[in-house]
Amino acid sequence: MISTPLLQAVLSLVQISPRITRWLSGSSFEIVIQRILDIAKDVTQSHNEADAVEKLKKDKQMFFLFQRALINSEREIELSLIRDKENARTRDIAIINSGRRNKRADVMVIAAAIGLVICLAVIVVYHQSLPGEAIGIISTVAGIFGSCLKDAYNFEFGSSRGSKEKDQTVASILNKMS
Repeated sequence: MISTPLLQAVLSLVQISPRITRWLSGSSFEIVIQRILDIAKDVTQSHNEADAVEKLKKDKQMFFLFQRALINSEREIELSLIRDKENARTRDIAIINSGRRNKRADVMVIAAAIGLVICLAVIVVYHQSLPGEAIGIISTVAGIFGSCLKDAYNFEFGSSRGSKEKDQTVASILNKMS
C-alpha cells in the first residue's frame, strides 16, 4: 500500500507534469510511482519526495531535467505497463481454461453497471429537486462507472483497431530497442 506522503508527492508532480497520469494505472501502480519519485529525487538531489517536488516547482532548469529523465525512462515504464496487462490477461485465460469463472472481474463489472444505473436513475427521478452541483457530482460519478465499464470491455475484447495497431507499433519499437 502506498503511503499518503508518497501519494501527495506524486499528485504534486502530476500537477506540474500531467504526462505522468497515463502511467498511473494497473497493478504496477506502486512501482511506477516509486520510479517517478526516484527520478524526481535523483534530478533534484533530494533525500525526500516533498523536497524534490518543491525544487522542481521552483527551478525551471531542474524541471526540464526532470522532464528529460521521464522521457528517458518512458520506455521502461511503458514496458512494465504492457507486461502488467499481458500478465492480467494471461491470468484471466488460465482461470477460464481451468473451468472456473473470474468472480472478482464479474463482481467488478456488475458493480460498475449497477453504480451507473443508480446514478442515472437518481438524476432522472430527482433532477427537479436536486441542486445543479449535486447533479454535476452524480454525473461525474456516473462517468467514472461508465469509464470502468469501458475499461472492462477493452480488456475483455481488446481495444479498437487503431489502438491495437498503435500498441503493436510501440511493442515493435520497444523490442527493437531491447
